[in-house]
Amino acid sequence: MSAFVVRDGFVAASDAPGAPAAHFGNPLGEQRLLARGRAVVGLGLGVVTVSGPDRLSWLNSITSQQLTGLPTGVSTETLVLDQSGRVEHAARVVDDGAVVWLLTEPQDAAPLAAWLDSMRFMLRVEVADRSADFATLGWFGEAAPFASTVLPDPPVVEWVDPWAAVTPGGWSYAAQEAHPGSDWTLRIAVVTPGTSAAIAASDEPVAGLLAYEALRIAAWRPTLSDADERTIPHELDWLRSAVHLTKGCYRGQETVAKVHNLGHPPRRVVQLHLDGSDAVLPAPGTPVMLGDKEVGRLSASAVHHELGPIGLAVVKRSLDPTATLTLTADDVVVTAAQETIVPPEAGATANVPRLPRLGAVKRS
Repeated sequence: MSAFVVRDGFVAASDAPGAPAAHFGNPLGEQRLLARGRAVVGLGLGVVTVSGPDRLSWLNSITSQQLTGLPTGVSTETLVLDQSGRVEHAARVVDDGAVVWLLTEPQDAAPLAAWLDSMRFMLRVEVADRSADFATLGWFGEAAPFASTVLPDPPVVEWVDPWAAVTPGGWSYAAQEAHPGSDWTLRIAVVTPGTSAAIAASDEPVAGLLAYEALRIAAWRPTLSDADERTIPHELDWLRSAVHLTKGCYRGQETVAKVHNLGHPPRRVVQLHLDGSDAVLPAPGTPVMLGDKEVGRLSASAVHHELGPIGLAVVKRSLDPTATLTLTADDVVVTAAQETIVPPEAGATANVPRLPRLGAVKRS
């Protein structure tokens, strides 16, 4: 059970046991507090640990990021790809000097741990799914909103999202003058259940996942929830933070290099600015239409406290970036304007002009 169920207004994000809060009765108010670094959000992430002296070199050999020699306490992100370069797993990574902590979407923790365990062979590593042992709390800014709260245990480890800048060895396809992720200051703490319960029982402001999701979409920040069975990292602009283009071989690397150096991703992510006139919000998975033709799928949607209804959608590369699209929700047709994230010409050799933002958002 989520520790925050004791808070007034708690509404669970799903029917799953222990699901975090979707909101506490005021999603937009919670979102404003979260954006200003004044609230904490229970993320309910999966927690997988890898211990042993070979942990970093082993993970380096089987995932997309450069992990050999990762300094203690430095945060990064990595992907597990299949032989064709499609995304199978994604993990936020930080090493505490003895253990690598992998934070992933809750539904991916057990599959990721099982896959890693199957790849150990004779190496000196141990893999464990520790999701039931810890909670994950997120906030924006350097100082945690709960820093003044008396906690029974300090955070076990803290992960700092690298999304604000292109990581070493990475590449960003976004061609905007001001990338909305440049002020993305997300931090995630792994804490004990006792610490989570102490914060829940305090007067510290809290926010639900609806608030976090709106901020994530506005920052163009991809997660595993935006991927499907065909997704390659280029389509979500995930080379920016989760792929090292010049590291050694790993499964799927040939596709990563070939698409980036010689071609273009077959699909591309766009941000959608949705018409909110009818007060309906299309759900993730909704088809994105151009006239009577399906041209993509919505992967995420939310109501942002400044931008209004927004979403992320993966569409065909050939789609006209200026075309007005439609989605249907509750039998209501919702029109949507596109904002280009990954341009049709994306690739190492592309000469993409810098584009103005449709609606820059700064946190204050």
